[in-house]
Amino acid sequence: MRPHPPMRGMFDVWAPRAGRVRLICGDNVGGGVVEMARDETGWWSPLDPLPRVVERLDDRDPSSAYVDYGYMLDDDPAVLPDPRSRRQPGGVLALSRTLDPARFVWTDDAWTGRQLAGSVIYELHVGTFTPAGTFDAAIAQLGHLCSIGVDAVELMPVNAFDGTHNWGYDGVLWSAVHEGYGGPDGYRRFVDACHRAGIAVIQDVVYNHLGPSGNYLPRFGPYLKQGRNTWGDLINLDGEGSGEVRRLILDNVAMWFTDFHVDGLRLDAVHALHDDSPVHLLEEMAIETAALSAHLRRPLTLIAESDLNDPHLITPREAGGFGLDAQWSDDFHHAVHVALTGETTGYYADFAPLSALAKVCERGFFHDGTFSSFREREHGVAIDTATLPAWRLVVCSQNHDQIGNRAIGDRLTAHLDDDQLACAALLTLAGPFTPMLFQGEEWGASTPFQFFTSHSDREIGRATGEGRIAEFARMGWDPDVVPDPQDPATFDRSILDWGEPDTERGRRLLAVYRRLAELRRTEPDLTDPDLRAVSCRVDEGARLFSMTRGALEMVVNFGDQSVTARIGASEVLFQTPSGVRLDDGVLTVPPHGGALLRR
Repeated sequence: MRPHPPMRGMFDVWAPRAGRVRLICGDNVGGGVVEMARDETGWWSPLDPLPRVVERLDDRDPSSAYVDYGYMLDDDPAVLPDPRSRRQPGGVLALSRTLDPARFVWTDDAWTGRQLAGSVIYELHVGTFTPAGTFDAAIAQLGHLCSIGVDAVELMPVNAFDGTHNWGYDGVLWSAVHEGYGGPDGYRRFVDACHRAGIAVIQDVVYNHLGPSGNYLPRFGPYLKQGRNTWGDLINLDGEGSGEVRRLILDNVAMWFTDFHVDGLRLDAVHALHDDSPVHLLEEMAIETAALSAHLRRPLTLIAESDLNDPHLITPREAGGFGLDAQWSDDFHHAVHVALTGETTGYYADFAPLSALAKVCERGFFHDGTFSSFREREHGVAIDTATLPAWRLVVCSQNHDQIGNRAIGDRLTAHLDDDQLACAALLTLAGPFTPMLFQGEEWGASTPFQFFTSHSDREIGRATGEGRIAEFARMGWDPDVVPDPQDPATFDRSILDWGEPDTERGRRLLAVYRRLAELRRTEPDLTDPDLRAVSCRVDEGARLFSMTRGALEMVVNFGDQSVTARIGASEVLFQTPSGVRLDDGVLTVPPHGGALLRR
């Protein structure tokens, strides 16, 4: 583990590439230009003591105790925001603003955290979760989340980006919270309210690339290196100057846990982190997060999104792994999606037989060294089910990627009946893994979740739209139906309609989620982490799937005809809306129906 650097001043900045750096103070402190001096490590500090700045920061009025500031590098007259900016009230192209995290009054002193094992996660996008699109508006819906058994909310990225609305993966200043959502204080109010409601907060963070607009970090130093991933230039994690780049990321990790009281981080696309250092960045994150967890005396969770299907990420460091807590398993989503919809284009092709779903439920991954027709190569590494607990895999039937990266952002609701939607919930919430729900799925939301941006640079906006169409080529989707990400209507269509939970369909599906949440709290077999206790059987012809976990048996009829099965069950704990019939050990399941039974 790298040693922590010395404490830096509020306006110090790392700019090893610059020959001259000037600090520009905003009008709220009288303006002015302050020359800065460079040390041997490339850090610059103001030469003047800045008495006016200090005086304002000591002001007892919190509304005025800030300084707007930026930097001029060399002879360029452009004023750039701070790479470590904590606030951008004017957007990512404007001056930074100082922020004193100690000024916020927290009320969550009694909060002791929540472990991931046994929990239900709920993924949401702040801007579309409510019509107002703010943290404060989201607070009003926490009671709803509690009613469906949510233990943790996972927020899509909230760090500063260019424009008014965005998925969040175009962020360029990792430590600043988007002002349109309510800024840093709105974020703190949200976390504080979640903790009062007994809900943990997981923040989605992006360290594998920088957004295309407002990306000034390379002007300051070697934040990027040669090479590209899917979304842009590679972050410099192992080249010259990478120590400070890594430190920026690791300090950002700590910031979410300490200054914002967050309980976990979802690490976006870690397979795009190219790092040949002796200690990989992910392992270094795990080391520092574990130390911080011990100090704060509450669980802190790191969840990786990875396309590698490699359990090395979540293998404890004591056993030679990176020591992350969990990772997403897209294979589960693909197997459930294909079983329910019959869609087999692109990367869905390998998941056509029901046996794919059975393998995922028993082994965690479908591709665990097998040939992937989409990748045209062998893919994945097998999980040791004797040592790896099932909760370390986070699964879902829908999420922002799997909906939003479809041509028109269509949900399962657009293609399935209520029984099928209930089966998706049954498989996810009563399966062996950590379940994650996506905003609105619990009432069968009819609103799509489309990919939207609001880049101020028209050329970037045009290129983004063209890139989306190119991405869909291998999936066989019609490019003419792909909505323009820059069109404000694309964003507006994606906002949840909170009148839908009160419709007949909404109430019917909410009852499904509430019953399954109740069972997760009362049936120990549903949170048993031992994958060796999972046994699946399939009838490909009848499209019948069953899974046994301890004393419980799940049965799902993916076919279009009623099926009967002789089972050793005596009690129906859950059934999809059309119901099932159990007579003398013979279970009749209608088309698209499912049930959970006690044997």
